[in-house]
Amino acid sequence: MPVFAPSLWLQITIASSWLVIVGLLAVALQRWTADPEVVRKVVHIGTGNIILLAWWLKIPAWAGISASVIFSLVTLLSYVLPILPGINSVGRKSLGTFFYAVSIGVLIALFWQRFPQYAAIGILIMTWGDGLAALVGQRWGKHPYKLMGMQKSWEGSLAMALTSYGVTSLVLWGVQGQSWQTGLIPVGVALLATGLEAFSKLGIDNLTVPLGSAIAAFLLNEGYFSILLSALEKHLT
Repeated sequence: MPVFAPSLWLQITIASSWLVIVGLLAVALQRWTADPEVVRKVVHIGTGNIILLAWWLKIPAWAGISASVIFSLVTLLSYVLPILPGINSVGRKSLGTFFYAVSIGVLIALFWQRFPQYAAIGILIMTWGDGLAALVGQRWGKHPYKLMGMQKSWEGSLAMALTSYGVTSLVLWGVQGQSWQTGLIPVGVALLATGLEAFSKLGIDNLTVPLGSAIAAFLLNEGYFSILLSALEKHLT
């Protein structure tokens, strides 16, 4: 039975259409809400979901990397020019949008050819986990704590952990079915992602969280972590 394989122009058209929808939603939200952080997080979450479309459409790695490079340059310009006012108008100094674009390109370069599931895990944890952590923490965070001068909340960190666990579990379950890995490995990934999000400053979590989560999922699920531990044990003894 032949497999549906859309041409490159159709792949790009579908992916671009999704980004246009997210952009229009952001414009509408800017008119309806006075909270720029809500707009920013909607764009943050909505844009990252394009990785699922790219995976389904089998968009080639070079196209994803090229898009990441272009968007990275646009975000750098947006810090000095009003190109992306709905994203960068949250009243804080941060390179988060730039790191967001860079991390997508790096993950595609690392994993897209053989292990696209790990690129998806990293990007979706960044988009959903980090996005919901910020929104939950700001709206329902009643138990704050400070790390390196940054204000966090246990509610936000819990949202990050649960979302990271859910994302990792769903992706691994979809690729390899139910197994002990799909139950245990997401725990380690979620704890690492939550720690990286809590300790990151100036938007660097948009780089450390997706890269750390994807690499951890890869090492744990492919068995390389146990190999590294064995090698380290032999070296120490």
